[in-house]
Amino acid sequence: MAGTGRLAALPCGKVSKWIVLGLWIIAVAVCFSPAGKLTGAQDNDAVSWLPGNAESTEVLKATAQFSSPDEIPAVLVYERAGGVTEADKQAVAGHAAEYGKLPDVDREVIGPIPSEDGKALQILVPINAGSGGWETIGARADDIRRVAAERPDGLSFHLTGPGGFAADSQEAFAGIDGKLLYSAAAVVIIILLLTYRSPVLWLLPLISAGIALFAAQAVVYLLATKADLTVNAQSAGILTVLVFGAGTDYALLLVARYREELRRHQDRHEAMAVALHRSGPAIFASGSTVVAGMLCLLLASMNSTRGLGPVAAVGIMVALLAMLTLLPALLVVCGRWVFWPLRPTYGSDDHTETSVWGRIGRRIAVRPRLTWVTTTVLLGAAALGMLTLDANGLSNEESFTGTPDSVVGEKVVAAHFPAGAGNPLVVVGKADHATEIRTALSSVQGIASVAEPQTAGGLAYIEGTMTDAVDTQAAKDTVDRARAAVHAVAGADALAGGGAAIVLDTQRASNHDNKVIIPVVLAVVLIILALLLRALLAPVLLVATVVLSFGAALGISSLVFHHLLGFDGADSSLPLFVFVFLVALGIDYNIFLMTRVHEESKVHGTRRGALIGVAATGGVITSAGLVLAGTFAVLATMPVVAFAEIGIAVALGVLLDTIVVRSVLVTALNLDIGRHLWWPSKLAQKRDPSPAEASADPEPERALAGN
Repeated sequence: MAGTGRLAALPCGKVSKWIVLGLWIIAVAVCFSPAGKLTGAQDNDAVSWLPGNAESTEVLKATAQFSSPDEIPAVLVYERAGGVTEADKQAVAGHAAEYGKLPDVDREVIGPIPSEDGKALQILVPINAGSGGWETIGARADDIRRVAAERPDGLSFHLTGPGGFAADSQEAFAGIDGKLLYSAAAVVIIILLLTYRSPVLWLLPLISAGIALFAAQAVVYLLATKADLTVNAQSAGILTVLVFGAGTDYALLLVARYREELRRHQDRHEAMAVALHRSGPAIFASGSTVVAGMLCLLLASMNSTRGLGPVAAVGIMVALLAMLTLLPALLVVCGRWVFWPLRPTYGSDDHTETSVWGRIGRRIAVRPRLTWVTTTVLLGAAALGMLTLDANGLSNEESFTGTPDSVVGEKVVAAHFPAGAGNPLVVVGKADHATEIRTALSSVQGIASVAEPQTAGGLAYIEGTMTDAVDTQAAKDTVDRARAAVHAVAGADALAGGGAAIVLDTQRASNHDNKVIIPVVLAVVLIILALLLRALLAPVLLVATVVLSFGAALGISSLVFHHLLGFDGADSSLPLFVFVFLVALGIDYNIFLMTRVHEESKVHGTRRGALIGVAATGGVITSAGLVLAGTFAVLATMPVVAFAEIGIAVALGVLLDTIVVRSVLVTALNLDIGRHLWWPSKLAQKRDPSPAEASADPEPERALAGN
């Protein structure tokens, strides 16, 4: 194993492989307890999803003097089309008394409140979620429905408002970790079986990915409990998908190179050491790029987005470690038989050059300029679909793929009460200016009524009922008018928050994050590629292809959302999440391809190197793309529109990346631009051989092996 490097030899030495396996067994034992506690450490309360410095967040913190910041009001609405009867009123009044006795209902239940048209009754139940978060809300929602079940015939009941939506969200996310884990594992198993055509080999990448996920969950749990890292259902779910998807990608690249080297080395330990030495830097660079891209999310103003960055980075780092240590050790321990029935025996032929991607590369070489120009135009046309994307946030009704009870109840409330009832606009300010603040708020267009101020600790707390539902544009406009009015009260230091303000601040924070983080991610990726390839032109072109791929993916996804799935809009964070995932993960495939092209160009020139590179990596890149697309597509099974949209958009983008952009567009650019691609490095001076010289290459098979 001389010359392969000690680090490459460590996981595959005749003795050291057992040490590596032993260390991972110890790690699994240590991680067992903390990994199982991650779900309980999730923070799904309002502040964990909000912009950290937004006015609505400050209001939430300030109102702790008047009610628990963990309090979530549930709006209960009873309706009878022909008008509520006295018996209805008596029954609902009895229900209100029962609701007040429920656990976690610390303050007075309000209602029943009759509607002006006499057809509905409303009750407000303040639920203190405490440290239980969604779990508590879900349990209390079940209690409320149990009480409401005993009601007069013909009187309908719905649980809505913030508490109702929280309960429906809790139900939608219930068991998400297990569902995503099993679904992602199933996708990986199917694709690995098709890729390797072996009944055994798929087990090793799957075991490695599963252990990596287990270890990553333990690390994230410790960061959440010891370092105040914000972890919610969104980041925990994406962690599962990332570790399985990216980890399996790295496994595919390593196994492909290991299989090549087994044909050239009798000793499987030496073959793995060479494979690690050759592919390890590309895998490490790919993982490091993804980690760097994810850590850029720390610049986000949204707490949920900022928390996702470290969670995803930890997942990728642990997956990278597992695939560069645990997987090689397992492969070497098992030996060549694990590839059965297609065992790569020593001295057997390598058919890479005659593979599908080898033939595609030669066809592209006939007219490379026409190929990349045509591909660019088609991707650009697909990107025009972005013009139809409405990423201004999702209303409550638009947030679920189905129609939960909270959505139905919201419509019933809007039909009989002011649409903002039960989810008021909240203003806090100095207590000695309470009267002026209330007067200013009362004059705002869109405010139906204003409650009497409450004062405590020098602060005044005032609620205003809006005429419009909190998730509408009209309500957002009312928030802006209300803020302008109360801010104008001299010396009051008044701030406006509440449900509609949270929606508005979230939308604006997401737009800000898009403008800040996207350029930073591009700059980071460009720098890493420049260092890796020791060139400037190639990294610029590669980043441009990634941006084009992102635009095409989002454009096609927008059309799918609107015309095929019937989604009315998109979450405001969708463009950022899709961009970060596609750029950071898409660069993986650029690195897999271009490091091989760079390696071969040193020996055979850039044009010949491009053909060797696409022939050697096209198959593994396609397989890796299918795995990653499949695991992200699992998110589309969630009954939450934001998750489904992320899963669909990233899956489409990854498929475009691997099948079209990486293997066709980038290869065509390599062939057309040739050695100038490596400007300003010395490799740019290496002349490409003439067609006659290239055809006279005496060792094409050795070239394909990268030796």
